[in-house]
Amino acid sequence: MRLRSPWHAHLPAGDTPPAERLADALAGDILAEKLDAGDRLPAHRDLAWRLGIGIGSVTRAYAMLERRGLVRSIRGRGTFVASRPGGTGRVLDLSANMPPPMFSDRALTRTLSRLARTVDPALFNVYPPVAGHIEHRRIMSHWLAELGMDLSPERLLLASGAQQALGVALAAARPASTAILTEELTYPGMLTLIRQGGLTPHGLPMDRQGLLPDGLERALHRHAPGRCLVYVTPTMHNPTTATMDRARRLAIVSLCRRYDALIIEDDVYDCANDPDLPPLVTLAPERVFYVNSLSKTLSPGLRIGTLVPPAAFLSAARAALLNSSLMIAPLSYAMMAQWMQDGTAASVRQSLRGEAQRRRDIALRIMGPSVVPPAYDAFHIWMPLCRKRSEELEAMAAEEDVRVTSLHPFMANPEGVDNAGIRLCLGPTALPDLTEALRRVHRLRTGMGE
Repeated sequence: MRLRSPWHAHLPAGDTPPAERLADALAGDILAEKLDAGDRLPAHRDLAWRLGIGIGSVTRAYAMLERRGLVRSIRGRGTFVASRPGGTGRVLDLSANMPPPMFSDRALTRTLSRLARTVDPALFNVYPPVAGHIEHRRIMSHWLAELGMDLSPERLLLASGAQQALGVALAAARPASTAILTEELTYPGMLTLIRQGGLTPHGLPMDRQGLLPDGLERALHRHAPGRCLVYVTPTMHNPTTATMDRARRLAIVSLCRRYDALIIEDDVYDCANDPDLPPLVTLAPERVFYVNSLSKTLSPGLRIGTLVPPAAFLSAARAALLNSSLMIAPLSYAMMAQWMQDGTAASVRQSLRGEAQRRRDIALRIMGPSVVPPAYDAFHIWMPLCRKRSEELEAMAAEEDVRVTSLHPFMANPEGVDNAGIRLCLGPTALPDLTEALRRVHRLRTGMGE
């Protein structure tokens, strides 16, 4: 006699197919540790009857979970929650901005075994084209189409991560630019690229939607008739989580057109096609260098970035990519293609959105009004604090064995900013440790007073 499954069956409402909703519900409970390794999942027919869906939907949901390594099927016995690698060190790390691990050893072993039988040896025996193999660019263009972009594979360049893509965009745009403008707080990796090139970033004021049009217009006017390069993160800004609505995006694009400014759009946190949040490249393809990556929305270890330059800068971008001398590992290409073609990537991306929402809700419940509720799904939140207190809290958290990131790495203007605070990253830490780390930070923040 089979043991009854401990899972409390439920199917979230929604417009997506029942199989996807069931897979998300089960994945959420497994990642939240409501089910232990070895727990049995309900039998296909029984679960289909209880939820009022077809047996085929249950079969497809279980297959999605098995591809991700969250469950394992044993012929004649059933489907069980798979063992997951765990364990953290003494320090609870809220400083590393990456998604939680979604691929188990079992899932990776299965993928590598399949690739050993099917991979094209030519991937390993010749240098790849500078922009990436056309087949892989075509696969990536389909992936980006799900974010609302209609891109020709010929316009798309593949890079070894978003950092390289940003460097290539900067190198291609720099000869045509006289000043570089960005948000007053921004991605430290881009600030490093700018400064290593002997340039000075000009940080501009922000609000809860990111870059302010008034501040941008003043800066563009001040640097006229020179041509400015504007680096901006419209969706889930790092570190503040600011997200521009459609009107703000249109305003930014309109100003850049009026002053003939170029734009580097950092879109690494975008994981859904929202018509109210169109990528800037869809609004002004003639002046936007669009950058995306798989590291934030699929797996940190899959170092594949995407650059879509304006048509007039395509040759310059290809030359800059060639000169950067970094190439994507052939195995990464092969794994990307496998996961995107067999549905694993889409399933993981959807599940990551659910996990981001779950961790965000935990953070908001623990931290209360001391943090800003983000308007988008990603794995960091922002706690506003003045500069002095943010530095004090970072030091006190370290004494409590919690690592956080305060203001300094993000500052475009060393002399100071209007927006100050602490970034808390919610992704890489196991849920029990995340909860404990947030409680420690909240206790420290409460003890500081207003």
